[in-house]
Amino acid sequence: MSLAAIDGDTMAAAVVTGPGQLRVEQVRLPCPAAGQVRVRLEGCGVCASNLTPWAGPEWMQFPTEPGGLGHEGWGIVDELGEGVQGLAVGDRVAALSYHSYAAYDLVDAASVVRLPAALDGQPFPGEPLGCAMNVLRRAGIEPGQTVAIIGIGFLGAILTRLAANAGAKVVAISRRPFSLEVARRMGAAVTIPMEDHYAIIEQVTELTGGTFCPRVIEAVGQQWPLDLAAELTAERGRLIIAGYHQDGPRQVNMQLWNWRGLDVVNAHERDPRQYLQGMRDAVEEIVAGRLDPGPLYTHRFPLDRLGDALNATRDRPDGFLKALVTM
Repeated sequence: MSLAAIDGDTMAAAVVTGPGQLRVEQVRLPCPAAGQVRVRLEGCGVCASNLTPWAGPEWMQFPTEPGGLGHEGWGIVDELGEGVQGLAVGDRVAALSYHSYAAYDLVDAASVVRLPAALDGQPFPGEPLGCAMNVLRRAGIEPGQTVAIIGIGFLGAILTRLAANAGAKVVAISRRPFSLEVARRMGAAVTIPMEDHYAIIEQVTELTGGTFCPRVIEAVGQQWPLDLAAELTAERGRLIIAGYHQDGPRQVNMQLWNWRGLDVVNAHERDPRQYLQGMRDAVEEIVAGRLDPGPLYTHRFPLDRLGDALNATRDRPDGFLKALVTM
């Protein structure tokens, strides 16, 4: 199926119709309102936050809006709404928008980041890249610190490189041998299989002389890694929660948090201005050659195989790190 507009009036867009089910429909091509631009999408990253809606919890309503759930899009501005300044048709941009599992998406002109020519031909899922930059900023990593990163998916791998660039000794802890190899390539000084809770604590105790880590980043989004992260954080250290906890309440060991005097940072930004700044920072890092996310985009799917992309994101087959849907 062609993902371009068929007759100038319609476009292809994915619609999730039920738990684990979707179809690609032809829907009306949207027109930008005042202050908006329309982006002809080149691709969209697949985010793990999509997995709960994909599973179909009780609160989920089907069918989704066309293109819904997709929020990591990039592409070419192809139409400007009234009053838009500072952007032109043909500009290549990353967008902070929310219907990007489609051939086109609308976005406020203030919510795009222009991509320089140096990034031509490269995928740029701006939202997760910006998220990583913002987590780094909130972490406050200092040169010479030992930083544990729990969970080496796409976000954890990016943060491994950023923390190493900041002068930290990175201890990467993850479940899959493939992920640990990625962490080593991204600059981790030490890698530890995420298998036995107490064995991990013992190993980090030895690595740090019993003081543990002044910075620990939890990037999984599950109970056990959160528990482990607290155990590995030094007295007066900073526990940075970057994992997306979406499957219900959590319990925390408040006695441990109190006893060690931990600073706990929930590092997901919600202010769009901060997201956009993180995206601009990511552009700068990649153009400067300090960050290369390209090898982390391990799987690519056309839009009509979005279901396969979501299933791979859920099941994480060997060699999987990040899926992109291409248009």
